[in-house]
Amino acid sequence: MNAFSLKSGAALVTGSSQGIGLAIAQAIHAAGARVVFHGKTDPAPAMPAGSAWLTGDLLAKDGAEKLVRDAFAAAPDLNLLVCNAGSFFDAPFLEMDDERWDRTMDLNVRANYFVAQAFARELVARERPGSIVTTCSTNGFQSEADSTAYDTSKGALVMMTRSLAHSLAPHRIRVNGIAPGLIHTPLTASLKGTPQETHYEKKILLGRLGSAEDCAGAAVFLLSSAASYITGQIIVVDGGLTVGQIGRL
Repeated sequence: MNAFSLKSGAALVTGSSQGIGLAIAQAIHAAGARVVFHGKTDPAPAMPAGSAWLTGDLLAKDGAEKLVRDAFAAAPDLNLLVCNAGSFFDAPFLEMDDERWDRTMDLNVRANYFVAQAFARELVARERPGSIVTTCSTNGFQSEADSTAYDTSKGALVMMTRSLAHSLAPHRIRVNGIAPGLIHTPLTASLKGTPQETHYEKKILLGRLGSAEDCAGAAVFLLSSAASYITGQIIVVDGGLTVGQIGRL
């Protein structure tokens, strides 16, 4: 048996219409699992045949529970979850307001918490083991200018991953996370071709910003039986960004 295969699984990937979520969902499908894609509005542009698409606003009061309920209706054998939905709404700290703060925490922390809870409840009711992967960030370990709410939310998500691993281990549900560094996604598109990008490339040991696909392998590994004795861990996917203190001149 290929320990890295996901052929016996079905996965829900939140926030999988673009960027890292889309790349992870495509990689999960390539590893053999059926995938339920999710986004707030339009379907993902590159969903493999046999996949399902669910539209849902995770900021809505019952958005998390409804999404999971619909996902199990679309794929009753669901046993894998990637909590990827999240975004950046910050302003400089002295200009931050409670609306931006609440929106950040509600999407990056609250929604992921209650999606994971609803998913775990379904697995426990079915006496089914499973695996959850959260998309954290290197911002959960290192701060960034004008990113106070986002950094705080990602730090919370790192600890949430570890705490859920503790709570769900008796139910045979593993919980791990990936922490991407600087990745080319729609959120970082403004960096392309700028002096700031060049600066970052000198700080990253591998000499480039990552691609969304660079994050996908780590997520598939953590979902697979190859990681069957791993829980509560965060794999940093940053090209060495957080390893060295000083970049190349």
